[in-house]
Amino acid sequence: MSGFASVARKGFAGALRRLGAAGIQRGSARFFSSVTPIASRAISVPLFLSSRQANAFSPFAQSRGYATKGSVVAFNLADIGEGITEVELVEWFVKEGDLVEEYDKLCEVQSDKAKVEITSKYGGKILKLHHSKGDIANVGKPLVDIELTEDSEDHHEAAAAAPSEEPAAEAVKEEAPAARAPRRGTKLDSDGKPLATPAVRRLARENNVDLAMVIPSGKDGRITKSDVLDFLAGKQEDVVEEATESSTASSGPARASSIGEDTVIPVRGLMRTMVKTMTAANNIPHFGYCDEYEMTEFVDLRNELKPLAEKEGIKMSYMPLLLKSMSLALSQYPVLNSQFKLEENELIMKASHNIGVAVDTPQGLIVPNIKGVQDMSIMDIAKDLNRLMGLAKEGKLSSDDLAGGTFSVSNIGAIGGTYAKPVVVPTEVAIVALGKMQTTAKWVNGEFVPVPKLYASFSADHRVVDGATMANFSNLWKYYIEHPQAMLSAMR
Repeated sequence: MSGFASVARKGFAGALRRLGAAGIQRGSARFFSSVTPIASRAISVPLFLSSRQANAFSPFAQSRGYATKGSVVAFNLADIGEGITEVELVEWFVKEGDLVEEYDKLCEVQSDKAKVEITSKYGGKILKLHHSKGDIANVGKPLVDIELTEDSEDHHEAAAAAPSEEPAAEAVKEEAPAARAPRRGTKLDSDGKPLATPAVRRLARENNVDLAMVIPSGKDGRITKSDVLDFLAGKQEDVVEEATESSTASSGPARASSIGEDTVIPVRGLMRTMVKTMTAANNIPHFGYCDEYEMTEFVDLRNELKPLAEKEGIKMSYMPLLLKSMSLALSQYPVLNSQFKLEENELIMKASHNIGVAVDTPQGLIVPNIKGVQDMSIMDIAKDLNRLMGLAKEGKLSSDDLAGGTFSVSNIGAIGGTYAKPVVVPTEVAIVALGKMQTTAKWVNGEFVPVPKLYASFSADHRVVDGATMANFSNLWKYYIEHPQAMLSAMR
């Protein structure tokens, strides 16, 4: 027995609450107590539902995020970490009317830190794109509306970040256990969870299995039902499968369409990040200092290490040697490896030397950092530097690669120039720009001899760094560069 009525959202929800309170049941069908439809338009709703349909609209089902086939869900932009509240929409991979499956790519966004690809949590039809290319999207707000082609239990997770316009039934919340680090080879979705379908998640939940501990065998690092069953049976071996990631090439700023016409270029992506960072840096009183270092013995040391590094497939430039010697000098002058917080009136002395190296990429200037330089060998530094340079050129740097820097190096000399005036990043107190290494003549024992020289330009936050500290630091770094064997006595 069934009957239908076309009602608006408020009237429908109110009527259902009253019917639910009365506890009316007829035959195998029953009334449900409350529901908040996604769409605000009038809908045709059955007043008598089967048990399965009633369960889908019950408060318990809503608390679990259950959504049925044919329903429309708003897919919200999840929190991507690092305190980021908004991103630029770089590219759509779908259009309205497209059919998508779980974990299909929806779009690519650019935050202040890095580019991130957003994947779908549902299989269904794209009904609406809430943003156009180049728009700014806010975390917790809808990206797309999707009409489901199958039942889903993950609806609540995607929609919870956006505030509801109408009061919904109170959800039953369970305290989630602390998340474990995922096994090697496990790929995470946009919410930081291992890739798996709702059915696989249900199987894992029923058997108390942490998906982060399961080794995936499915496409793109997805966990399949057989993976969970193998885990329960103890058949999984600790092997690593490579998960391939696709990258999307980005073009530089648009050029004028014709000579003599002005071109308006929206400030987006890395350019927008630079505007925000440099505007904040303008509040820092800068102190400048320049010096030059003889590189004769440093060049000899690099030439000796270069063939050893090549045997391990590592490119050995001067930068790893410079970073290691710089870290040794920072250990003696830790104030240069600190962060000043004006509002708290605090100076935080950073224990780890996370030294950033500026990289010029097709997308703009970015500064990934090598973490824990003080505890790394020269070969380790070279290896990590090679990794960061490769990822930077491909536009694949992670937010972790870009966050947490404590001291920055601009290698402007690789392009040209001798001296510069670098700008201190607001989260740091010092930066150095390295000019082009040049060979000069030096008068030695009655004759001129060629001497390679490196030119360094420092800037520091004069609120916490004085001239004497910067000069002493430069002198110590200069000593390590001109007498690299002295670094051995300072290494741990």
